[in-house]
Amino acid sequence: MKKESMLNKGVLEVIKENYNCIFSAEKKVADFVLKNPQKTVDSNVSELAKQSGVSDATVVRMCHHIGYTGYYEFRITLAKDLGRQQYETVNRVQTHDEVEKQFREYAENIIAIGRRIDADVMWNCVNLLKSCKQAHLLAVGNTCPLTQYMGFRLGRLGIKSTYNVAAEYFLNNVNLADSDDILVAISQSGTSKQVIQGLELGKEKGLKAIAITAYANSPVANLADYVLLSAGTEGPFNYYKGFAHLNETAVIDALLNFVTNAELIKKKQADRPEIILSEYKM
Repeated sequence: MKKESMLNKGVLEVIKENYNCIFSAEKKVADFVLKNPQKTVDSNVSELAKQSGVSDATVVRMCHHIGYTGYYEFRITLAKDLGRQQYETVNRVQTHDEVEKQFREYAENIIAIGRRIDADVMWNCVNLLKSCKQAHLLAVGNTCPLTQYMGFRLGRLGIKSTYNVAAEYFLNNVNLADSDDILVAISQSGTSKQVIQGLELGKEKGLKAIAITAYANSPVANLADYVLLSAGTEGPFNYYKGFAHLNETAVIDALLNFVTNAELIKKKQADRPEIILSEYKM
């Protein structure tokens, strides 16, 4: 089946068309997906493997055999199928109440994140940032702007950091890191391969790592010393909201609020650039 043609079809349809061509172990995965499409979308590769009674490698092989490049493409395409069905049935009323309702949902979700985060974990992360020589921030794809935002904020707090949109750069920074440096990995899914590679490299060097992720049972979370969860509930994955990073931004802001140290800012003259640039603002 040609790739373009396959991607124009629903994932469940592709599975059914290729069902007789895959191995028996892979059929266990296919059977679970056909019966539980939403649970599949809500699961990372390890979670789907456990629910299907197979290995992670079997899940990936099944995806390859029916035409996808890997589990991520398979999962995100299935999420898109389900998301399209969901939004086709939504009839939004264009009123002030509807707008207020949306912001109330944001607020309630962020409050739920605050309840879910372990306070001891938060204070350990705060102390790591305050005492580190340098923080190396890791993210890929549309999450990269969060490392730029966090890196800028850390600089204004007097804490050195590195970050880059190219994995080659941030892996190089990790590779050259000193023993008293730390890593901060930001990955909503917790399955971003290059972020995982950065954490693995950091682990080899004995570096402490903080993960900001929505999934507690994910490779990124499992490799980190401390995990700050960016999801208020274990609710279903929403394809069209999966690209939003309000939750991760809220976690970063809370962390940096606790890190703020007026004495350190003064000692390092961390706010001097803002004074220099002030002439360019009205």
